[in-house]
Amino acid sequence: MAQAEFGVLGLGVMGRNLALNAVGRGRTVAVFNRSTERTEAFVGEFPDSRIVPAYGLAELVRALASPRKVLLMVKAGAATDDALSALLPLLDRGDVVIDGGNAHYEDTERRLELAAGRGIRYFGAGISGGAGGALQGPSIMVGGPVEAYPLVRPILEAIAARGPQGVCCARLGPGSAGHYVKAIHNGIEYAIMQALAEAYDLMKRGLGLAPAEAADVFDAWNRDDLGGYLVEITGRILRRRDPETGGPLIESILDEAAQQGTGKWSSQSALDLGSPAPTIAAVVFARIVSSLRGERVAAADVLVGPSPVGEGLDADDLRGSTLLAVLAAFAEGFRQLRDASEQRGYGIDLAEVARIWTAGCIVRSKLLEPIRAAFLGTPDLPFLVLAEPFRSMWAEHQAALRRTVIFAHRNGIPAPAMSSALNAFDAYRTGRLPANLIQAQRDLFGAHTYRRVDRDGSFHTDWVEEGVAGDHDR
Repeated sequence: MAQAEFGVLGLGVMGRNLALNAVGRGRTVAVFNRSTERTEAFVGEFPDSRIVPAYGLAELVRALASPRKVLLMVKAGAATDDALSALLPLLDRGDVVIDGGNAHYEDTERRLELAAGRGIRYFGAGISGGAGGALQGPSIMVGGPVEAYPLVRPILEAIAARGPQGVCCARLGPGSAGHYVKAIHNGIEYAIMQALAEAYDLMKRGLGLAPAEAADVFDAWNRDDLGGYLVEITGRILRRRDPETGGPLIESILDEAAQQGTGKWSSQSALDLGSPAPTIAAVVFARIVSSLRGERVAAADVLVGPSPVGEGLDADDLRGSTLLAVLAAFAEGFRQLRDASEQRGYGIDLAEVARIWTAGCIVRSKLLEPIRAAFLGTPDLPFLVLAEPFRSMWAEHQAALRRTVIFAHRNGIPAPAMSSALNAFDAYRTGRLPANLIQAQRDLFGAHTYRRVDRDGSFHTDWVEEGVAGDHDR
């Protein structure tokens, strides 16, 4: 029997679908799962000579052509470490391991060093597209050694999505670059999802639309600049009926949004880098607040607020507001990728990131084509809204965003994504912020010094001598 071209370790939903994807494209794949029953069930359901089952790690390794290539599709964290500790001693120098899970990028750096010590080539691959994308073609963000990439490129490109500018798979840099880009992808994903949820809430409470009517709006948005996967599925979700109640299924779903950590990692890294991503951070906190359902239900009976008037919200304003919130998510995410690339030495091509996100992945959007064009024209562009057509989008819709946020606040409807997007854009376009007062406060209580507008250097004032008292112990 011919040896398999590569192996898949882990047959959860993503692992099995990636294996089936590869087989469907004519590849021979060896598969292994820690649970023998799952491996048996998989090959029983999909009997194909190009699927080579293995019932032990050593058997998986023996089934692979040299240099061996193993795609890890196990749960991120301890499970990945356990799988590696068992797998690496069985491999030879020059073999390849690809971690396709949602690994934290710092873990990827550590594992890369561990593998390199044994002469194993290690790649961290962020894979976006969910279960359907894994089967039909995901977007794949790869980080790892450039000299070994030709060994895995044919396999990864074979299973990746095809977009308008080619295959949606690329090596984006060394080390953990792929997993880092995936973390930022997920931060953007969180923000877009929250913006769409806010739009739905405002349609419901501000415009009085039923779910099916809101679905019509999202369908219309999907045909214009807002078009993208998340907008598309929102319309689909709002049309689904609950077979148990007969009503809209959305009304039967508990209002608690879970998270796997990648959006949080994006915000944590933004703080470490000093990269402004307030919209993405706000939506991570919005998910955390949603998890406090018991407290929220109790607080609703205690804390007073306005009664929504249900009038004064304009449908066109809501569309423009949602567009700018989505734009803020992309602008902040790409700014963070730019900052991380400089500070972490990734050398990420932002136009290439936009290109491989145009198909297969969760954040695929019509905005990504002009985003790619913007970075092709100005690779060091600091913030997307400075480039066309985004500058014109801001000019056209900023008044609508202000009206929508005012409506939401006046009526007690939380809109953290839209509000944070507005604050982020306004802060960025403000030539003089009140941070001069903050720096003066820091100098008073901590002698942190300040800079002046009229000459270079650092300065300190004896504020007490000037008659200003303060707590010098802070």
